[in-house]
Amino acid sequence: MAQDLQPNAQQGAATPQHFAPPSVREMRKQAVHRLQVGMFGLCAMLLLVVLANIVMDRARLVEEGNPVAEEAPQPDKSEKPAVDPLADIGLVPGAGSTHSPAVTPDPMPTTSAPAASGNPRSGE
Repeated sequence: MAQDLQPNAQQGAATPQHFAPPSVREMRKQAVHRLQVGMFGLCAMLLLVVLANIVMDRARLVEEGNPVAEEAPQPDKSEKPAVDPLADIGLVPGAGSTHSPAVTPDPMPTTSAPAASGNPRSGE
C-alpha cells in the first residue's frame, strides 16, 4: 500500500499547481489589513457607545426638567414693573421717580440790566 502512494505523489509534482502558497510579504499584508479592519470596527463600536451615552444623558435631563429654569429666581408678580429705569435711578426727571435729586439745579441766572421805568417789577 505504501508503494501505491509514492507514485501518486510523484505524479502530483509533475502536474501544474493551481494554488501558489502565499509569500511572507503577502501574509504580512493580510495581517496588517485584518488589524486595520479590526481597529476600525472597535473605533466604530466605541463611537456608537459614546453617542448612545450622550443621547441617554440628554433624555434624562429632559425628564428631570429644565434645571436652569428651576434655579433662576422668578420676578415677583406683585411688584410694579419699572416704567422708566433712568427715572427710577434719578438720572432723568420722571413722573414715577421715587428718588429726590441731591442737588437742585439753580434757575437761569438773571443779568443785571438797567431797569426800565415802565417795568412793573421795579416797584416804582
